[in-house]
Amino acid sequence: MSLKPFFAKIFAKKIYRKTQLWANNPIETQSKVFEDLIRQAKNTKFGIDHHFDQIKTTEDFVKHVPIRDYEELKFYIEKVVKGEENILWKGKPIYFAKTSGTTSGAKYIPITKESMPFHIEAARNAILNYIHETGQADFVDGKMIFLQGSPVLEEKNRIKLGRLSGIVAHFVPKYLQKNRMPSWETNCIEDWETKVNAIVEETFDQNMTVISGIPSWVQMYFEKLHQKGGKPVGEIFKNFNLFIYGGVNYEPYRSKFENLIGRKVDSIELFPASEGFFAYQDSQKEKGMLLLLNSGIFYEFIKSDEFYTENPKRHTIGEVELGINYVLIISTNAGLWSYNIGDTIQFTSLKPYRIIVSGRIKHYISAFGEHVIGKEVESALQEAIFGSNISINEFTVAPQINPNQGLPYHEWCIEFENEPEDIETFSNALDNAMRKQNMYYDDLIEGNVLRKVVVTNVVKNGFQDYMKSIGKLGGQNKIPRLSNDRKIVDLLNKK
Repeated sequence: MSLKPFFAKIFAKKIYRKTQLWANNPIETQSKVFEDLIRQAKNTKFGIDHHFDQIKTTEDFVKHVPIRDYEELKFYIEKVVKGEENILWKGKPIYFAKTSGTTSGAKYIPITKESMPFHIEAARNAILNYIHETGQADFVDGKMIFLQGSPVLEEKNRIKLGRLSGIVAHFVPKYLQKNRMPSWETNCIEDWETKVNAIVEETFDQNMTVISGIPSWVQMYFEKLHQKGGKPVGEIFKNFNLFIYGGVNYEPYRSKFENLIGRKVDSIELFPASEGFFAYQDSQKEKGMLLLLNSGIFYEFIKSDEFYTENPKRHTIGEVELGINYVLIISTNAGLWSYNIGDTIQFTSLKPYRIIVSGRIKHYISAFGEHVIGKEVESALQEAIFGSNISINEFTVAPQINPNQGLPYHEWCIEFENEPEDIETFSNALDNAMRKQNMYYDDLIEGNVLRKVVVTNVVKNGFQDYMKSIGKLGGQNKIPRLSNDRKIVDLLNKK
């Protein structure tokens, strides 16, 4: 055994203490972040246009800086993309994280020399916090993998651009380089299926201790490992004991993963995005992820049921409540100002501030006024399969407003790993669970406006085939849990 675990524990203790300093002073920490952001951007074009020289308080900020999404900030971002300086943030960004937008085509999210370190430190600190809490550090001697996009970067007006995960790959600390897998050449493979096959070949006989990625794509990796080895992943990788994930809720995948692995492993949830690294799971015992209040991001929160009203109230960290669904609004040291990233969150703790991701403000079902969110469908599904042998690979939900006969309904397209013995019994359990999750849905069922859910069985690999058909197989892409239209489910139903 090397000295790495010993020094990792010492470093973990140091980082834990630093984290406690700001976590125990949340309002003061956010005030300092806010003041620093305004000061540094005061002389940018955005700062001048929005009177940053007059902003002394958050009330001033609300008055001068409206909520914007990418489209509404695009006027400024396009100037940055053209290579102009001092537009949203001082100087130029060092990278653009390229993402796919629904209405704007490619989106270019700036990453600056001030914001980049926080992307790296947050992921590192999540692992160190785990080491401090559990005392487990032996895994640092083994091999680690993060299933991610290609690190090959393009260039636009002398600014490099690529997927966030590909950019981050350039910042792996030297002390982890020997432990990191797959090889650079394999990581550069663009085709996802080819890449996963190559990763399987490279890692199969290695001492893998940490595996990380979006659950749906890690599942594909695990299935291919199982096919190659003919035994559970936990037997192939006997020292694999830590799974790190983000992007989607792990719970719908947990039973499938435990079956593929053959045993339980610890997990750490992360909340990264191109726009910033917002939170990580800081406890194996408490629910939620620690909101990172000192990471160059000033947070505002708008109650989701007020979001589309005129002038909704913008809450700061000291004003939030437990269990309320909030739209997350950020202002960052990458030059995003009162920016709506589209995610909704709920607080599970106020001391310290911990959150869960509850869904997307644009990913909901409210065809009949029910406003069902992602957290509700995931929780309902977990309740419906609890204590059974049913396991699920993937699912999505959409309304059927104009059925050929009978009342409208919510259609659940589910790809089962292990199907229910009686689909009718399962559908009833799922519907009852949904009624407990959402009182408006319950009222619609009670009032005979809707009939109970309809479950449609999606063929094996149907979701993978769908993602491949739209050019979004692998990487950081994921299936929306629910939609207010039928674009996805209609394509799935054709398969």
